[in-house]
Amino acid sequence: MTRTAERLFALVRATLRGRMDDAALFEGTDAALWREIYDLSSAQGVLAQAWDGIQFLPEAVRPSKALRLQWAVNVDRIENTYRRQERAIARLAAFYREHAIPMMLLKGYGLSLFYPVPEHRPCGDIDIWLFGRQPEADRLVAREWGAPVDVHKEHHTTFDVDGIMVENHYDFVNTQTHASNARLERLFKQYAAQPGESVAVGGVAVYLPSEQLNALFLLRHAAVHFAAINIGLRHVVDWCVFVAHCHGRVDWTALYAAAREAGMVRFLDCLNAVCIDYLGLDAPSLPAFERDAELEKRVLDEILSPAFSDERPEGLLRVVRFKARRWWTNRWKHRLVFDEGLAGAFVRSAWAHLKRPQSIAK
Repeated sequence: MTRTAERLFALVRATLRGRMDDAALFEGTDAALWREIYDLSSAQGVLAQAWDGIQFLPEAVRPSKALRLQWAVNVDRIENTYRRQERAIARLAAFYREHAIPMMLLKGYGLSLFYPVPEHRPCGDIDIWLFGRQPEADRLVAREWGAPVDVHKEHHTTFDVDGIMVENHYDFVNTQTHASNARLERLFKQYAAQPGESVAVGGVAVYLPSEQLNALFLLRHAAVHFAAINIGLRHVVDWCVFVAHCHGRVDWTALYAAAREAGMVRFLDCLNAVCIDYLGLDAPSLPAFERDAELEKRVLDEILSPAFSDERPEGLLRVVRFKARRWWTNRWKHRLVFDEGLAGAFVRSAWAHLKRPQSIAK
């Protein structure tokens, strides 16, 4: 692990623990190294958590005032985006409530509530589940708000609310690209039938996933993105804070059975190992699992510095070549999270894209 990553983990760990146990690590950290820490934290989606960790450091070893100012400005932007999303969630939930449609939040905002500072967890899109009433809800949004609804995505529709994209899920995962996803989808729908607790967002009640649904969804979402492109440290922190808060209410036997059947149990083991070794998660929060130091290192190295990092080109043919090269480079990750063979998965995925040509260039 690089010196930069080692120090970034120390900052994030301090934020999650509420104390800094590694202040000595930062003695002699010069301006260039602090800049690398800043850049890596931004690229990994944990800039605000790293900022919070800095507050536990003695003044003498903190970064320069200039860098701290830049850091603070960008943390402020994260906070403002969070509040914008909070308002959009409240508006959307109130609209659905008027039409007697219950709304469940997936990922994002709901996960932020497990963080020491919720508004420091970056939020992008708003992912929602409407308990099977997605088509009706989309028609209402289009008719009453005049919002164009994009139906060309793979397992959800999308539309904008006050400049923030909403992903309205009709499936939890893309059932067209992998047979294991189709099998898991039945389990997702079973878990989703019974939501978890509700929380008030802007005075409007919204549902959160049950712990079992959250565990399986967070795991599969991270695994699929890791295999297809990559994930950031933020995804690992999401898992860490979720486990820290909800481990006692997760049926780990059922989760490991689902992970084993889908072919992603080794990925789950690696995720758990990184949380314990680098983020300070208490080992007793997790059931016993198999350790593989070499694989854990490879997974962590890939998260921090992906082997395939080419920028996406313009033009359909170039995009196709780009995706083919990325898929080939990432084939080891495919084997880590899916139980299907490479050839069969490639054919199935290609056929899914051909059925939705608009998805090829996305």
